[in-house]
Amino acid sequence: MSKHEQKIRYLIVGGWNTVFGYGVFAGLYFWLEGSVHYLVILAISYILSITNAYVGYKFFVFKTKGNIVREYFRFYVVYGTAFLVNLIVLPFLVEVGGLNMYVAQAFVTFLTIIGSYIMHKNFSFKV
Repeated sequence: MSKHEQKIRYLIVGGWNTVFGYGVFAGLYFWLEGSVHYLVILAISYILSITNAYVGYKFFVFKTKGNIVREYFRFYVVYGTAFLVNLIVLPFLVEVGGLNMYVAQAFVTFLTIIGSYIMHKNFSFKV
């Protein structure tokens, strides 16, 4: 169990982050649909979700005592990469694949979970 404790904590915090981030995206899309392009809504939801995720990963998952500014910057690099992937894959799934916006974003979110764990463990919060 102790061998996988960090991964379990990551999944717990990641579950919360997924619900929070998807909820922010879905709520903003519902509220702003028709007046703001969905990719702008995606950018806003990422910005709001990143700080929430950083706090959970730093203090509950990786429990690092490193430089907060450096870790936060690295954290943004990881999420920036995920955001760029999302910017490419989401329009493809919606406009080419014909998927519903909510389903497409849920799918993209699922795809980034494993990659984010590896990057956070080995880059954002590397001790």
